[in-house]
Amino acid sequence: MRFMSTLRGLCFFVLICLSGCTGKPDGVEPIRSFDINRYAGKWFEIMRLDHRFERGLSNVTATYTLQTDGSVKVVNRGFDRTKCEWDEAKGRAVFQDDPGTASLLVTFFWPFSGGYHVFALDKTNYEWAAISGPSRKYLWILARRPSLAPATKDRLVEKARGLGFPVDDLILVDHSKPHCRARN
Repeated sequence: MRFMSTLRGLCFFVLICLSGCTGKPDGVEPIRSFDINRYAGKWFEIMRLDHRFERGLSNVTATYTLQTDGSVKVVNRGFDRTKCEWDEAKGRAVFQDDPGTASLLVTFFWPFSGGYHVFALDKTNYEWAAISGPSRKYLWILARRPSLAPATKDRLVEKARGLGFPVDDLILVDHSKPHCRARN
């Protein structure tokens, strides 16, 4: 009996932890009238808040591919200049609500999912975006090219600052050609 009570408590704790990773920070509102078909394709990471799974990587890109079941294949790729090799993570994303709202759950390691919330987007051409993770510890600024006009970048940083993100900690991602001979 004690074992079952402990097991139920552990399961409840795990569910609470997992659900906490899928939410969004207070005040961050995902874009509505979102079109995943226009969002799909390759994006370059322009700036990010540092975190362990991308630490030390340059030339970071994210490629999103719509799947027939409505999910999105995610391939994140970056270059580790100290090891002189590419690092890649493949995942799957699903919409948290309706596909017209840019709020997804991304899974790279089952059963753990994280929230992915597009809160700023060039709705005309889908050329840039700002994304929040499940908390203010995660912030990415993406663009379709390896650089972004300074005025646009500044507007996105200020929007994130207004939402309480620690933008002074943002890292500018290096997209210059690696200086070592990369292995595929």
